Amino acid sequence: MGAFDTLRIANTSLGAHQVWLDAVAGNIANVNTVRSTDQDAFQATYVIMDGLEDGGVDVTGFAKSDPEGRIVHNPEHPLADEDGYVRLPEIDMSAQMGQLVMAQRGYQASVQMTKTAQDTYTAALQIGSR
Repeated sequence: MGAFDTLRIANTSLGAHQVWLDAVAGNIANVNTVRSTDQDAFQATYVIMDGLEDGGVDVTGFAKSDPEGRIVHNPEHPLADEDGYVRLPEIDMSAQMGQLVMAQRGYQASVQMTKTAQDTYTAALQIGSR
């Protein structure tokens, strides 16, 4: 492993966790998005990551939740059909909050790894300059 591999690996992790945070934020922001029953529900986005042979991580794709969502009786809503139903996304808020915590912790760990590697490299350079 080269001298700067730690920084490169941490950087891949930072990028992947940022994508994960963005996806979870979008899901949470749209948990109450109402659509008419003749439209698809908002589809939550789930990030698919894969480890790389060199120790990094890569976002390899995205998965979407079921467009059927759930049908809810809400006759006062302007998008309600003639029977009073609307379509909401099938998003479990507690699961999204768990995903948010994991993504935040992963991002924080990557930031700390980057800082530690930078401090180590700086100290090594100072030793060499004496």
